[in-house]
Amino acid sequence: MDSTSQDREGAGQLARVDRMGKGALPGVLAALMALTSDAVLTLDGDARILTANAQAEALTELTLDELVGTSVRDILFNPNHPSDAGAYVPLLSTDGSLTELSCRLASGGAATVAARCDRVSAPGETYLLVMRPTDALLAAERDHDRLLDELSLANRRLSGTLRIVLDTIDADDVESLFGGVLEQMTDTLDAHGALLFVAESSGYRLGASTASLEGRRLPQYMAYGEGLETIVTRAGNALRLRLLPPSEQSLRAGALATRELLDEESGERHAVPARQVPPFTSLICVPVWFGGHVIAIIEVGWAEARPTRRDDARLLDSVSQYLSIEFAAAISTIRTERAQRLDRAAQKLGGLLEDGPDVDEDALSRVRETLASELGVEVAPVTTEPFEDTCVASVPGVGDVELPRPLGELTRGYADAGVAVAPIGRGSALATWLAHAGKPCTGALIDLGEISGHRRVFLVMRAADEEPVDGEELDFLRRVCIDVRQAVEEGERRVHDTRISQALQSGMKNELQRVEGITAHGLYSSATEEALVGGDFYDLIRLPNRRACVILGDVSGKGVEAASVSAAVRTALGAYAWEGQPPARMVRLLNDFLLGFSRLETFATLFVGVIDLVRATLTYCSAGHPPAIFLRDEPREMFTLDEQSGVVGAFRGMSYHDGRVRLREGDRLLLYTDGVTEARSPSGAFFGEQGLRDAVMEEASGDYEHMLDRLLARLDAFTGRSLDDDVAMVTLRFDDLGAA
Repeated sequence: MDSTSQDREGAGQLARVDRMGKGALPGVLAALMALTSDAVLTLDGDARILTANAQAEALTELTLDELVGTSVRDILFNPNHPSDAGAYVPLLSTDGSLTELSCRLASGGAATVAARCDRVSAPGETYLLVMRPTDALLAAERDHDRLLDELSLANRRLSGTLRIVLDTIDADDVESLFGGVLEQMTDTLDAHGALLFVAESSGYRLGASTASLEGRRLPQYMAYGEGLETIVTRAGNALRLRLLPPSEQSLRAGALATRELLDEESGERHAVPARQVPPFTSLICVPVWFGGHVIAIIEVGWAEARPTRRDDARLLDSVSQYLSIEFAAAISTIRTERAQRLDRAAQKLGGLLEDGPDVDEDALSRVRETLASELGVEVAPVTTEPFEDTCVASVPGVGDVELPRPLGELTRGYADAGVAVAPIGRGSALATWLAHAGKPCTGALIDLGEISGHRRVFLVMRAADEEPVDGEELDFLRRVCIDVRQAVEEGERRVHDTRISQALQSGMKNELQRVEGITAHGLYSSATEEALVGGDFYDLIRLPNRRACVILGDVSGKGVEAASVSAAVRTALGAYAWEGQPPARMVRLLNDFLLGFSRLETFATLFVGVIDLVRATLTYCSAGHPPAIFLRDEPREMFTLDEQSGVVGAFRGMSYHDGRVRLREGDRLLLYTDGVTEARSPSGAFFGEQGLRDAVMEEASGDYEHMLDRLLARLDAFTGRSLDDDVAMVTLRFDDLGAA
């Protein structure tokens, strides 16, 4: 086949393909128009409609028969170029670009459409016009934006929840735990602020709030069974609430006692006390459960009225379940710290009362100030009328007002250890009276009894919208009041003991009788400022036939008991000495006497010595007493009298022994009580027996008349003039021995 033949055959094949494509094209176009969701028109070269799909019929509200043959300009128009503009303006370009037009509707009006037009390969001059209502585009865009917003919100909620979890893990203390959780909840939910109420014995106390609420008036307390806490507890899960505006009737009535909250889920309205109303218009209130009890309530709220989201309520429920264990531990820590704080305050007050000699007005003022600061209360004095049971309270800001009932009636059933602490509960006569007076109407009425000739009664008051004085605080009040009462009684006992001691002292002074042949000196220094008679005593008794008995003793204890036992011991030993009993026998008889005499566990240490100047002997019994120091004149030496026996008055059947030493003229004997050797320096070191011996060695060469004064001066210097115990010392010098 030549080339010419081949060309003719190829051209024929192309012609057949072209004829097949042109024949199949209308069918293909019709199928595509049926499948698409857009409105489609085909136009001829004069812009007349050749055909249309169902979506075009629906958009224009015209049938196919009504559309075919109609000029597209009768259906579509450009609102920016009216038909009477004069010059001809093309309706839309035919290059496939997007143009916004208006489509006339058969029912009237027009719809905005986005249109594209392009020429297609078909017999004759044919164009394809595709339209889509722009409202659908906007709706799609809105759905897209909404989905993005939902996704962003979900991501924010998830991120916030994770931060809450991490904050509870990293929290160093209760304050940072509660504060951090509330701040994260507020941030996560785009809220205005949040509050946390912690369960106490009688209701819920405000435990924490976000920084955004600083300076706002916040509810401080929610009592069980009277409002919002009951609604939340009964629901068992998070509630979406909205604060309703007060009714016109309520506004006309004046002060609002209650407000209404709308449950957005159920539509139910709840009345709550006005003092419990949170500083929000819309809020989600969620209980925190632990061990079958609500241990805390969280309120997350918005200042403006807005619908709350179920998803946010579910989120808070989930978070509260996670937080329950952490919150339970934190609340336990709070209660422990509070109990410890009150205990420290009570101990501090007890110490102040012990340090003072009397419970005077200054001491009572300190007690009142401590109670006010530790409990956050007002403390007002109450005066009682003599011979009547009426009381007048000096209430700050109100003045003197008579209490509604007699004191005995108000405190009946609350007396303990000489004091009464009667709680003032809501609804009681005293609470009602205080409320009418415009004062805090919960607290306690305390009666301390008579102090310095006056009945001391006080009102302890706390505002009604705050947590009532609870059982732990009432126990603290009782403890403080009992401490005050005991301090008063101790002061009265001190005064009584002083009078008795002074009487004993006047008739029982330490005395060294004059004995020829002996030069004696004694010294007594009290460790107490009152210088009352204590347990240290000494005596030198002149006996017949140039004999004498020297006694130095220390009875355990202080005050009247020790002084009275000392008096009995001195009297008994004096009698035994005149009977001529040897020292060990005297001490043995005294032991039996003390065991039957003292009702208390009182014992004594003694040095009893019988001096025979004719025989130049000293016979002694040292019963549990520090060893006496003996200074030999010739040759010069110092030694201790080491024959020792047990204490007196502790046990029956004790064994006591005599010791004996020969005397020479010029010899000296030093007796002392353990207040000397047990004296302490400011650093805690003891003066000790060695310290005393060293001091005696240095002072013995000086003036004998003032040796004891010099030894006491050394003690004062060593202790910083702060003796822990009474000190008694006696020194004897034997000047004349042998027969007279």
